[in-house]
Amino acid sequence: MKNQKTVTLVQAAMIAAIYVVLVYLFNYWSFGVIQFRIAEALTILPYFTPAAIPGLFVGCFLANLLSGALVGDVVFGALATLIGAVGTYFAGKARIKWLAPVPPIVANTLIVPFVLKYCYGTEEAIPYMMLTVGIGEILVCAVCGGLLFVIVEKNRKYLFG
Repeated sequence: MKNQKTVTLVQAAMIAAIYVVLVYLFNYWSFGVIQFRIAEALTILPYFTPAAIPGLFVGCFLANLLSGALVGDVVFGALATLIGAVGTYFAGKARIKWLAPVPPIVANTLIVPFVLKYCYGTEEAIPYMMLTVGIGEILVCAVCGGLLFVIVEKNRKYLFG
């Protein structure tokens, strides 16, 4: 018999590690107000397991911290990912598949532009940055995350028991 707490901890740690690795592998894909963080595709995982919530939060926090992001970015970027992950978890509880990528898209679209403006002094207008961040989030969370969703759904019993 598996110890569920251990399984959950291991799953969360693996998701955090994968998030950090994806940020490092694809970090050059984000350019200021153009945000395209491929690791955000993982934000569909809370639909399948609650272990993904702390995994994504810790992964984003560590990725931001280790990449030299400013403190506000480390904190609020991770909080945006956490809010999105919790929303996706509730979409999973409700069994509403199409809703899975929406919470991280909304959370990041609303929070990241303020991080860019007030932490990094980006001069673009907040609505413009909401548009650019939102487009990047749609591409990563809905398109890439959607493909990942299909793969995970077909292999759910092997991945999450």
